[in-house]
This record gives sequence, structure tokens and C-alpha cells, in this order.
Amino acid sequence: MAFPNMRKLTEHDEIGYFAPRTWEFWRVLIVCFCLCCILGHWLEMPYCWLMDQCFGIVADDYAVWTDPWYHPYWVYGFGAVFMTLLIEPLKERLILHRKTLWGAFLESLVLAIVIAMVLELVMGWLINQPDPATGEYPFWDNSQLPGNVFGQAWLVNDFFIGLATMIYVWIIFPLVCEGFSLLNPKAANVVFALIIIGFIACVTASYLELRLWEKY
Repeated sequence: MAFPNMRKLTEHDEIGYFAPRTWEFWRVLIVCFCLCCILGHWLEMPYCWLMDQCFGIVADDYAVWTDPWYHPYWVYGFGAVFMTLLIEPLKERLILHRKTLWGAFLESLVLAIVIAMVLELVMGWLINQPDPATGEYPFWDNSQLPGNVFGQAWLVNDFFIGLATMIYVWIIFPLVCEGFSLLNPKAANVVFALIIIGFIACVTASYLELRLWEKY
């Protein structure tokens, strides 16, 4: 078994998945990176539609509407890695110190929202400074949106990022761990290799297609 004590640990609680000293952990993390690069693209579409309906902030020519369905959105893959390495151990620690799973869930949600807000602020202050002459932001401008933080972060966006984080660390990551733990080591490595090959194929095909579009 990839995680020998997992079933005992997770019968009532969602702990035991953060095992960074094992190959099994990193194998699952790499798989989650690949899956979330693709799933994140799909998630972006309904999210952008909702934000456009509510706030009118998504342009008609935004890339999410035209990118191939198998085009990877790397930020979601790296986000999954970051969430696994930071939020997952925090979640497991909270479960051990809270009386109920709901208490641990709500506290981890609040932490995820705060972390998302801080990251948005830091990235904004580093790369999204307004032009001194025009005052325009080069990448995004949240200053006119309700719930913005210093014009860089946006609490609505941070809430949805926090919610996506909860879905990932409470459902997706444990499910992938459990799935691999059901396989013998050889079969698990074969499945891992097939997922990597499929992901590389998606990346290659999507970028070739985008280059053809740029040509014509």
C-alpha cells in the first residue's frame, strides 16, 4: 500500500495524506499538477462567465473562450502544488486540534482566503504597478470593484480561490491518494506514466494549435 496507515487515519478524519518523504506523495502531487492544469482551464470558463454576468469585467476576446479545451492553465497546476505543500498540512493540523471537521473546514477556508489575498497583493505590488503617466495598471485593475484591497486584491476572487482550495485539499487530493493506494506499486507507476504521457500530448497539441492560429 502506498499509504499503509491511510485507511485507519481517514476513517473519521482527513489526515495522513501529507507524507513528503515518500515517492507516493510526490507521485500524487505530480499527477495533481497535471490534472489541475487542465481542470483549471475548465473551471475558468464558468467562473469568467459568472464574473462577467455579475460585474462585466471579462472581455469578449478573453483567451479562455478560444483556447483549446486541452490547453493547460499552468497557474492552476502550480496552485495545486502550493496548496498541497502549505494548506494540506495546515488542514491536517487543524483537524487534530478542532472538535469537529466543520470547525477545521471553516478555519482552513478562512486561512486559504487570507493567503490568496496576501498573494494577490504581493504579486500586484511586484508586477502590477500603475503607469506614472497614465495611472493605468498593466495587468489588472480591481480599484473600481467592491471589496477590493488596495486596488490589487479582490475579496470576491479570493473567496472563490479559497473555495477551490477547499475542494482540492478536502476532496480531490485525498481521492487521488486513495486511488493510487488501491493499486500495487507497479500498476501505480504505469498509471502515473500514462497520465504524464497524456498531459505532454495535451500540452504539445494545444501549443501547436495555438501557433497555427497565430500564423493565420
